[in-house]
This record gives sequence, C-alpha cells and structure tokens, in this order.
Amino acid sequence: MSDKGEEFLKRPLYVFDLPRELLVSIHLKDSDLLQPLEEEQQKHRTKTPGIFSENFGEEESPKASTSCGLCGASFQNLQEQRRHVKSDHHSYNLKQKLRGSKTVSENEFEKLIGDLDESISGSESSGSEAEQNGYTNESTLTALLKKQARINDTDDSAGIEPKRRKRGSGKPPLLWFSTPLLSSNTSLGIYRAIFTDSEQEPSHILDILREKQLPPVQIKPSQQSSGGVPLPSSPKGPQVFLCMIGGGHFAAMIVSLTPKVGKKVTGIEERQAIVIAHKTFHRYTTRRKQGGSQSANDSAKGAAHSAGAGIRRYNEAALESEIRGLLTEWKEMIDRSELVFVRATGSTNRRTLFGPYDDQVLRHNDHRNRSFPFSTRRATQAELMRAFVELTRVKISQVDEAALAAAAVAEEEKRQELLAKSPTPSSKPELLKVSKEEEAALLHTSQLQGLIRRSRVPAVLSYISTNLLSPDFLFYPHSSHANHHASTPLQLAASINSPTVILALLTKANADPTVVNGEEKPSFDLAGDRASRDAFRVARSELGEERWNWRAAHIPSPLSKAEAERRGERERLEVENAESERRKAETERLKRESQSNTDVNSGQKVSGRVLGALEKTGAERREADARGLTPEMRVKLERERRARAAEERMRRMAGGVGGGGSGR
Repeated sequence: MSDKGEEFLKRPLYVFDLPRELLVSIHLKDSDLLQPLEEEQQKHRTKTPGIFSENFGEEESPKASTSCGLCGASFQNLQEQRRHVKSDHHSYNLKQKLRGSKTVSENEFEKLIGDLDESISGSESSGSEAEQNGYTNESTLTALLKKQARINDTDDSAGIEPKRRKRGSGKPPLLWFSTPLLSSNTSLGIYRAIFTDSEQEPSHILDILREKQLPPVQIKPSQQSSGGVPLPSSPKGPQVFLCMIGGGHFAAMIVSLTPKVGKKVTGIEERQAIVIAHKTFHRYTTRRKQGGSQSANDSAKGAAHSAGAGIRRYNEAALESEIRGLLTEWKEMIDRSELVFVRATGSTNRRTLFGPYDDQVLRHNDHRNRSFPFSTRRATQAELMRAFVELTRVKISQVDEAALAAAAVAEEEKRQELLAKSPTPSSKPELLKVSKEEEAALLHTSQLQGLIRRSRVPAVLSYISTNLLSPDFLFYPHSSHANHHASTPLQLAASINSPTVILALLTKANADPTVVNGEEKPSFDLAGDRASRDAFRVARSELGEERWNWRAAHIPSPLSKAEAERRGERERLEVENAESERRKAETERLKRESQSNTDVNSGQKVSGRVLGALEKTGAERREADARGLTPEMRVKLERERRARAAEERMRRMAGGVGGGGSGR
C-alpha cells in the first residue's frame, strides 16, 4: 500500500465526493469474488470514520465493531449490540437455533413479518431506557413461528423435502471495488441501492460513479454554528427522500447529496449534510405490553370498547392524516428527489403511505422506491441521519481473498466427503404403529379417567357395562407415571378422594379392592380422607366378609351406611358448634375490650383535668373508642353516636322553643 492509499483510509470516504486519484484507479471486483467477500464482510466489517460531524449522530470510531455471531450482524458500539439482543430479530433467531432451523438476516426477518398485520413491539427498539427495559411482544413472534410450522407440516405431509436455499442467490447489497493505491486484500464497498436499476450495470458502473461526483460547498466561518445544521435558502443539486414509519412513530427527511465542508476550531476538516426539510410525528397507537396496533387487534379479535382502544383508534386516524398532509405539502420536493427510501413494516403502515387515497404522493410502482439495505431502529430524525450516513459511506474491508477461496474449496471438499460416507437419509422417520387393541385401550383410558375425575357415577357404570370392560380395567399405557400410581378405576377414585365413585365401583361394578398398583399398594392405601376410607368400610359391610379378602385389601372393620352418615352428621355438628363458640368468644372479647377502652378514656379525661394534662379532641376520642373493633362494630358505634347527637339537638331545640313561649 502506498502512502497515498494510507492517506485515503485516514479520513471518511463519501460516495459522491471521492478523491480524484481514487476515481481514476478504481475498478469493479470480479463477480466470482463478491459472494465470499460479502459473507466475510458480515463477520468482520472494518469501520471507517464518520462522514458527517456529531451534529447528526455519534462520531464514528475506527475501533473494531462488536457483532452478533447468531444473527451475523455487526454494530457500531456496545449499546447497539445490547439493543439488538433485546430485539425481536435476535429472539426469533434464538428460537430458530433451538429448533435446529436456519437463522435469518435482518432483511429476511423484515420480509417475514411484513406479511403479518402489524410490526412487532411498536416496530423498532426504543431509544429511551424505559422502553428498552420494557415489554417484549411474543404474540407476533409466536404467530410467525406457528405460520412457519404449518408450512413445514404441509411440506412434510406431502413428502416433499424442502430445498436448501442457495446462499447468495440474490444480488448482494454492496458493490465491491478495488484500486492499486490500496493493498490487494483491501476492498471498497458501496451500497447498490444508491444507484438506479439501469445504473447498476457492471459495464458502465464506473462511469456512472464518476458522473455522480459533486463538488462540496465551502462553509464560511461566520456561517458555522454550534447547534444544528445551517439550512440553505435555495438548495440546488440532487437530493433524496427518506422516511420511516412504525409503532406510532414517523420521521421524514429530504437531504441534498451535495455536502458542506468546513473546518472545526481545531482546524480539522469536517463534512456536514444539507438537510432541506425534516419532520417527525408520534402518536400513541401501539398496545403496550402486547404489541401490534389497535387496528390489527380489532381485525383479529373484534373492536374493543375500552378507553385506551378509543384513544389508539383516534391517534391512528390522526397520524394518518398528519402524514398524508405532510407528504402533500412536500410533494414538489419529493418529485424532485432522485431516490425514495422508505421503511414501512406492516399493511397498515404501507397503506398510510401508499394509499390508495386521493392525491397520493408515494406510489408502489415508482421506480425510485428503495428499502434500507440494513437494520434500522425507531423512526426518529437521528435514525434517518444515521441511515443516510450509512448509505453514503464507503465501506472498507480488509480480507485475504486467496485464503477465503482456499477455505471455500476445502469446505466444499469436506462436505462432499461427508455426503459420500453418510448413508442416504430417509425423508422422515416412521412413527411407531399402534395396533387396534392399543388404540381402543387408549380411548377407554381417556374416557374413564375423565368421567371418574368429574365424579360421574352413572356415566362410569354405564361406560363399563356398555363396552364390556372389566371393573379392574388397567389404564394404558402402563409405563406412564399417572397410570403407575393409579392403574385401575378404583385406584384412581381413591387417589382423588371420590367416595361416591368408590362405593359404586365396589358395590355395583364389583371392583376388586385387593388389586395393587405399580407401588404395590391396594386402593384403600391411596385414599386421602375419612370419607373415602369410610366408603371402603361401608362396601365391606354391604358385600359381606366372604366377598373379598378384606385383610389383604387393608380395609378395617365394616361400617354400616347409617353409622357412617350419623358419624358424618355428628362431626359436622361438632364443627358448626365449635365455630359458633369461637364466634361468641370473639364477640365477647371485643365487647370487653371496647368497654375497657371506654373506661380508660373517661378516667384519663377526669384525671387530666385534675393534673392539668392536655384534653383529647373529639376526633382523638372517637379514634380511641373505635380502636380494636371490627369494621362492622365501628359502623354500628358511629351510627349510635350520630343518633345520640341528633337527639341532643332535637332536645335543645324543643327546650328553646318552650322557653320563648313561657316568656311571652
């Protein structure tokens, strides 16, 4: 690399203002080398200094960029990487990785969610700390994964093996150039999107690039200001229109491609963009902590009638009106723009910009329309300026192409060897066939367990008799944990403490109580309350001692049904009496505490007068009287106090009237 080439890399390179020496020697790289270079650029992207001053964003740093190995994306700083980790794109790739599926790039993810009703979590990641640490919408991600699962299931059922998408089958977003002024492993990348379709032909791309060079406008020291960018009175030259919309945020900007060049106080030359016009809008349209717009929710679930839903509907209509009004106002400047960069994710946002509506400005079939070939964040003026800087900045990549080609060849040879050694994989593993007997056992198991759990005694007995099942039918499959613990209907009824089902199975279905489960326990040992255990004893009393080996079933002495009912009634009365006594004792305690509090308060009042202590106010006395009382007793006490006060007033009024009459 020559000294002149090193000088080029020390300062930012602007696409429309490249050094003359570089323009003369630059040439397009071989198309066969574009794909490996593009893949390596995604892994190891070399950053260049920022083109424009910090008035429009953070100063670019020549340090190595942080990146996400899962998504194959690189970032300018650690903050951007953290925002990416919290984004829906990263979450989607995590789920894809766990499922063993292929991860997607940012552009592919935008296309996937573009077919859904609305963008995710208010579209882009927020710049504020509160929204960064806030919600994450899982509903749209879940819908996207379910949609792909349905597609995969359809492909599998049809017996069609999904084709593996060839990497690099489309056009790469960057055009790569090289020059003898730089080392052989250094390449210069320019975004393809800043050229029209006809200008992207390799045969005359260099001539087009040289024709697009614009002489910068020099800034006089008196015109420079510390805040913002000086707006030109009558801008001339080519310009581009950029806009973003999503999650209730809208930002639009018209920027001239002709830069302004000036010097800082330190004498370092800096380049500034000429912003012809810019505008941002924000309305509350996104459903917090749930994601998606209100219109998308209304389309999916019907119109909601809450106050928040009404506010969001009004804001959606107001935002649409404001955006279309702004586009109409800027129509002349938009028509003069060479390119139109738009990011509008979701059908609602695209309909807001592209209509159809009367006197619409932006149209779908406009050949100037472009999408941003990189990931973007929330629609703000700063984000638009960052996108403009990214579009017009020359990328510098230092990659050993010979090593890349050798690695690609070695990887292909290794893959061919593995394919030759591995047997032909089957399209789909065959499922274990289930016999008719096993299928019937599964059906009977699910039906019986559901009826027993709902304590449907007649339905259980009818199902057993209708299907000619044994009362000791073993649930299938036997290896499951639930069926290992309760393997027969009687054991299941005992484990869930259903005495009515236990008694019916023993006395009417003739279930065997001596059958043990997988833990070698009979049904009686699975019962968890007295009523269930009494059901076994009542069945022993009704069936007789000769019917079963009651000792092997661990069932105690027989108990008649009448005795069981009397004992149950006696226990119920004991519980009610104990509860009644407890309530009476509590009431008496509260009354005694209330009386003692009243006596203490009255004694303190008399003694206070004698000792000269401060007398309590009426509110303090009422609070002391009500201390320790239940809310019901406090209400009753307050009602009695007010009644006594009313009687006292009436008595005083009656005494006053009587005294006046006697005086006359």
